[in-house]
Amino acid sequence: MFIIYIAHVPWNWWTLWIPARFGFSDATEMFVFCSGMASALAFGKIFDLHGLGIGAARILHRMWQVYWAHIGQLLVIAVGLVMVHESGYLQSCCGLTQDYIVSLNLWHLFNNTAVALPGIMTLTWVPNYFDILPMYIVILALIPVIMLASRISVKAAFAVSISLWLASQFDLLSLPAEPWSDREWFFNPFAWQLLFFTGFAFMRGWIPAPPVNAKLLILCTVIVLATVPFAYFRVYGEAHLNWVWAREVRDFIRPLWVKTEFGFLRYMHFLALAYLAWAAAGEHGKYLLGHGKVWGGFVRVVQKVGQQSLAVFMASLVVAQAAAILRDMVWGRGEWIPQILSNLLGFAALIAVAYVVSWYKSEPWRKPPGKATLQPEFTRQPSKPSAAGDGSHTAKDAEKLLN
Repeated sequence: MFIIYIAHVPWNWWTLWIPARFGFSDATEMFVFCSGMASALAFGKIFDLHGLGIGAARILHRMWQVYWAHIGQLLVIAVGLVMVHESGYLQSCCGLTQDYIVSLNLWHLFNNTAVALPGIMTLTWVPNYFDILPMYIVILALIPVIMLASRISVKAAFAVSISLWLASQFDLLSLPAEPWSDREWFFNPFAWQLLFFTGFAFMRGWIPAPPVNAKLLILCTVIVLATVPFAYFRVYGEAHLNWVWAREVRDFIRPLWVKTEFGFLRYMHFLALAYLAWAAAGEHGKYLLGHGKVWGGFVRVVQKVGQQSLAVFMASLVVAQAAAILRDMVWGRGEWIPQILSNLLGFAALIAVAYVVSWYKSEPWRKPPGKATLQPEFTRQPSKPSAAGDGSHTAKDAEKLLN
């Protein structure tokens, strides 16, 4: 969530240090993979206990929630940018001439409303800044398909997922991103579902947890390091290094790392990185929490943000635009301190959103008088299920992660 916020703040030099600069995979892979894990916990048990019909109905309800979250978020940002732009205040007070509406490609909403508005509602117009939630909606719709295939066999479920990914690689499956051009969704959901259902499969126990051993650690480390020259622009893009071959190789293997169709090298890089992170965290995250109260408190704050990921993600896109406009208006883009403040204060805003949403979800009005204080929902580290899905989390716990 924090990395996604950094990536969405316009003209933010902190983006030079996010994972996307050093490897083929980035925060999007983290988001999709963890969403797959959480969905397996939240929805898998419903399919097991109540069957495909009720399970599909629950998925449809979740799609409905995410759909309106997407629509609301887009309109809130669009209206906010219109108010800032049309007032002319930024130009009169600070000399800013940038059209923030054009920057996000939202001008069609006002200049071509008859086409753009139906496009928003039908998801046939998906501006790049607002493309993750639509992808998530389509992937959610595939859960009943995968669960139905798994009734035949787990191999059949894998076959469905891999077939969809392969079809997207050859441009056989895609969705239109705007009615007035042939541009496709930036995140092809039929490709990205492979990563989602990988996380889903781990938590369903369809894929066993990998062992932690020296050979795998070395292999994954080599994979992560070997991709740096072909992903880090300061290597392949700097003429004085004379690494022209790195750019040539990068261009040659582009179909393998392209983001829209989720190229195979992105998949391989993410799994290697995730394995290293999982090994570093230790069983149930014991290495994360075993370094004193201050570090443990920091980890629990980060965990809280992750537990309220949908609300935090939606807030992050709004806060990112507001922080950038405020920074440009007061200080400009070139100063370091404003850049640092726009990121740190944004982090604080996301943390505040996570705790407030958690408090509302705890339904304090149902508690006895005097107990409904603004307290963290979780006061201890919950036990984490293994990658094989040992069932230590209940479906209700997982619902908190998703909602």
